[in-house]
Amino acid sequence: MVYTVTCNPALDYVMFVPELSPSGVHRAAREMLTYGGKGINVSAILTRLGVPTQALGFVAGFTGEKLKTLLRADGIPCDFVELAAGDTRINVKIKAETEMDFNAAGPTVGEADVERLLEQMDRLQPEDVLVLAGSVSENLPRDLYERMLVRLKGKSVRIVVDAEAALLRETLPHRPFLIKPNHHELGEFFGKELTDLDAIVEHAHRLQEMGARNVLVSRAADGAVLLDETGACHTVGTVAGEVVNSVGCGDSMVAGFLAGWLQTGDYAHALRLGAACGSATAFSPLLATKAEIDRCLQVLK
Repeated sequence: MVYTVTCNPALDYVMFVPELSPSGVHRAAREMLTYGGKGINVSAILTRLGVPTQALGFVAGFTGEKLKTLLRADGIPCDFVELAAGDTRINVKIKAETEMDFNAAGPTVGEADVERLLEQMDRLQPEDVLVLAGSVSENLPRDLYERMLVRLKGKSVRIVVDAEAALLRETLPHRPFLIKPNHHELGEFFGKELTDLDAIVEHAHRLQEMGARNVLVSRAADGAVLLDETGACHTVGTVAGEVVNSVGCGDSMVAGFLAGWLQTGDYAHALRLGAACGSATAFSPLLATKAEIDRCLQVLK
């Protein structure tokens, strides 16, 4: 089972606008309401790939109920901690000739609520996977990820981390199974600008020396590179297509990698499936469908 944690999930209200101007009334050509949050995105793609998953995190109010309804309609299991006050946030995504995101703060989470989430870690079994994706918002303890990993110590749970540098650094001593920075985030981690492959591989190897078992670095138009725990280095290119969406591409790559590895144990295949999922989402208005992923995978083969 793959469990994902989304500390501050959202309803995403997506508006497709013909064009944007600095002032005046903008009328959407169409709009849609969907679920949002990095861990939730991972669970969504895993579900489409046939991998058992459950989304964890916090929800509140009538918007939290709507979020759960949308997830269940897509067959995505969830078991959120329900807060007594507040509402799950609504983020507004504007898609025109450019993309604009307006992200809300979200509800306040108390220490008792945090403890309920930590107690959920006790259900995880050896060889389960826990995905920690995204930032820890200001209304949560900054050491939340660290507390989760301490709770899981000795249980042989595979940890996956896709988070900002400070949070990632705290998880490395716990030997995460996979971390997935993009090349910009990798450079920021070491205070450098990394562009060429050799430099990216060198610094990804340094993350392995700090504790990461597998390091997957996405490189936008240049594809991705994986340093696996056997010492091998794998690369994959990109799929040609029109990029219409930047939301959820990295999450889709994480999900595809996990699905590929869990189903075959083959790191090269896992990398290809991860790249196919990331590309398919980039070419789709929302998260990619299974058919879109399959088409991209055929090209990468």
